[in-house]
Amino acid sequence: MTDTLAMAGTSIGLRRIDHVGIAVPDLDEAIDRYQRVFGMQCVHVEENVEQGVREAMLAVDPLDAEGSRIQLLAPLSPDSVIGRFIGTSGPGLQQLAYTVTDLDAACAELRVRGVRLLYDTPQRGTAGSRINFVFPRDAGGVLVELVEVAG
Repeated sequence: MTDTLAMAGTSIGLRRIDHVGIAVPDLDEAIDRYQRVFGMQCVHVEENVEQGVREAMLAVDPLDAEGSRIQLLAPLSPDSVIGRFIGTSGPGLQQLAYTVTDLDAACAELRVRGVRLLYDTPQRGTAGSRINFVFPRDAGGVLVELVEVAG
């Protein structure tokens, strides 16, 4: 119990929920739906070849610069990670992302705690951010993304 309390007191630098990732087969159709139905605003679109996706970030409240985002992820090919996800699970919730202050420090601390990470070194994420993922089995069945915002 003491070890658990000590570990709980050690921060990995979580700042906030960064975004929720949703796998979609057609990015343009999904952007239109989220804007029309929920009144969200698309604030960023890019193609990330390294991750095999075309993606969009939608602001829940466009007046809140650091507010909640929904990330729509469409596969660039059926054999990409998102393509395989949609092929197996269908479109829908794919990951939960947290902003961290220092991705390298967060990853190092998680490894000390026995948590497995997808990448040995962080990869490029949306808008030049740095990212890594926690394996779902080590996060209660949820794919967790850690994001260090660019700049």
